[in-house]
Amino acid sequence: MPRDVGYQRAVSHVAVQSRFTSELRRWRAQRRVSQLELAIRAGTTQRHVSYVEQGRSMPGRTMVVRLAESLELSLRDRNALLLAAGYAPLFPESDLDDAALAPVRDALATILAGHEPWPAVVVGPTGDVVAHNEAFDVLAEGAAPELLDPPINGFRLALHPEGMAPRIANFADWAHHVLDALRRAADRSPNPVLDELLAELETYVPDPAPGPDHLGFAVPLQLRCHEGDLTLMTTLTSFATAVDVTVAELQLEAFLPADAMSAQRLRARAESRASTTAPSPLFE
Repeated sequence: MPRDVGYQRAVSHVAVQSRFTSELRRWRAQRRVSQLELAIRAGTTQRHVSYVEQGRSMPGRTMVVRLAESLELSLRDRNALLLAAGYAPLFPESDLDDAALAPVRDALATILAGHEPWPAVVVGPTGDVVAHNEAFDVLAEGAAPELLDPPINGFRLALHPEGMAPRIANFADWAHHVLDALRRAADRSPNPVLDELLAELETYVPDPAPGPDHLGFAVPLQLRCHEGDLTLMTTLTSFATAVDVTVAELQLEAFLPADAMSAQRLRARAESRASTTAPSPLFE
């Protein structure tokens, strides 16, 4: 082997090793996990983790995956750690309209339709709405047209002054609940797009009013609509065992009435909608 080729390979190996060790230390620090705890989780020794972080040992692909799993990284971040270690990504990232994801689309469509007359949406990692049911119109009511142009960003629609914000009676408290959840998501899996969105959304939200304004077990969404005032709770659902990046990053947010009057008004709205409009597609 020519000397310059061998030298280039050695330099490349050192660069890969340096990038991987830096990323591993960064993730361990962000997760606040000691070397010993990470070693126990990954089924190895503290000495091995220490050698890896010092660049004295380069782990195999299986160990990289075990370390990533032990740090509870998202599938996207696991792929990135594999790349940093010089390995090919393990988890595929499909388009939602791929034939392979037809069962996922069917499952989501069934859940969305079955949740009516309550609103429900499916969003991606930065809040872009990829699917919604007919009852979504109660959330979109009165919003500026540009906020409803695909891809609709659910977070922007919720907090923008020309979106849902003017109709939310407890806007400051509920908006801070939304922002806190987004900050936690950004902290667990850093994303420049999400950081930029958060910076924008924070400009729309005032300081919360003094004192709690909730039901005791959840922060409600107190939303005004054409039929009257609604008090809604939300639940979040994800594909916890997904091995495709796209599927793992989807989240279904389902809204539920928190009282009998809200349920009655949503049912009345659904009956009125059914008599005047044709069903719209579930997926954007």
